[in-house]
Amino acid sequence: MAKPRIAVMVDEMYQVLEVWYPYYRLKEAGFDVNFVAAEANKQYHSKEGYPCLSDTAAGRANAADYDCMVVPGGFAPDFMRRSQEVIKFARDLVDAGKVIAAICHGGWLLCSTNAYKGKKATCFMAIKDDITNAGAEYVDAECVVDGNLITSRMPDDLPAFCTAVIDALKIPE
Repeated sequence: MAKPRIAVMVDEMYQVLEVWYPYYRLKEAGFDVNFVAAEANKQYHSKEGYPCLSDTAAGRANAADYDCMVVPGGFAPDFMRRSQEVIKFARDLVDAGKVIAAICHGGWLLCSTNAYKGKKATCFMAIKDDITNAGAEYVDAECVVDGNLITSRMPDDLPAFCTAVIDALKIPE
């Protein structure tokens, strides 16, 4: 059986811990993880300037090739939402029922999809109104799992967030 494949979304001004902590945790768990962005083979920089080289352009990515999408926070989700290809890729993953995981401001990208409709979710408190307006019932908790939707509030929640993603993707033995 093939390893689950995960798209970690990146763009300018990403929150460094929310990209790299899940990236390495998920690789350690044996998953195939790659960076998806508006453009392939482009360096995107964190809020602190730390570079991340994208692997795949969202416009060329096929939702059927992925089992999960992880959306980090920082200001990156605001940039992600400026790309119709990124929004389409996110929508395709949501519509296909894939595992969708967003932390902190990552939920902004999901507001451009149907991910929140009828779901419980959390996020950084500054975008609480955005996710409720997109259809979520807001819950203030370190990690909220509602079906295939996994959300967390901030970098301090990364251990619970990554554990929930790993649990959702475990291959039955």
